[in-house]
Amino acid sequence: MAEITAAMVKELRETTGAGMLDCKKALVEANGNMDEAVDWLRKKGLASAAKKSSRIAAEGLVGVKVEGNKGAVVEVNSETDFVAKNDIFQAYVEDAAKVALACNGDVEAMKNAADNGKTFGERLTDMIARIGENMNLRRAKVISVNNGLVCSYVHNAARDGLGKIGVLVALESTGDKAKLADLGKHIAMHIAATAPIALDIAHVDPAAVEHEKSIFAEQALASGKPANIVEKMIEGRIRKFYEEVVLEEQAYIMDPDKKVKAVVADVAKELGTDVKLADYAFFKLGDGLQKKEEDFAAEVNAQLKK
Repeated sequence: MAEITAAMVKELRETTGAGMLDCKKALVEANGNMDEAVDWLRKKGLASAAKKSSRIAAEGLVGVKVEGNKGAVVEVNSETDFVAKNDIFQAYVEDAAKVALACNGDVEAMKNAADNGKTFGERLTDMIARIGENMNLRRAKVISVNNGLVCSYVHNAARDGLGKIGVLVALESTGDKAKLADLGKHIAMHIAATAPIALDIAHVDPAAVEHEKSIFAEQALASGKPANIVEKMIEGRIRKFYEEVVLEEQAYIMDPDKKVKAVVADVAKELGTDVKLADYAFFKLGDGLQKKEEDFAAEVNAQLKK
């Protein structure tokens, strides 16, 4: 039986981030072999990660990364906001945005991407074991243009490129890059504030339009107006709906008298060339996720009864 020294335990702890007692046990199980001890801890960590997978991870960070005329936005979730402030977690989200660019936003491809002798997904599992919270590489999106640029904006930034809201805006144009960058940044800020659901009317989900029409129709019919008036009322409400949720049709937050598409047209006129708002991406942390409601009093009572 190999002697397990304090120095060995310290080395293993620094290498893996595992607890001191776990490191000592791993070294005992591995008869002092450091590599086997690391594997033993990883296996133990994998088991812990599996148990944690049932926990709701609705905190975390959104990350953005732009390279030339291509940009990526990702969301990586954790259970608590405290973990989002962890340097290890933040570094993972930064790298996730870079990996998303290489994998064109395909999350499964990202998880299988090589990362220093393991996969990017394995790195996440190791981080779960090390930090002790469930985490999830939830989603990613990449947008690009052939000629022009992609601009980004992060709201509530934790550090450069990381925050609670991430926005990308793609502008197709051969115009002055500095002026395009300024336009793109301001439109991205507008998107962060208004959360549009579509770029233009053509991209609005028909099912969403029909749903709104059915609601407006009920409201209009209840007014007792004639059928031809009801039809005009519905048309008017749908126009208003588009102005609320369609990016090009929205009133620009920095000049509410103009629609976003008019602002883009003004810049195109100023530059003397076409400017097309080609695409955008908007990620808000935790969108669609149910956050866990903590009841600390009940949790303490449950512990006392054990």
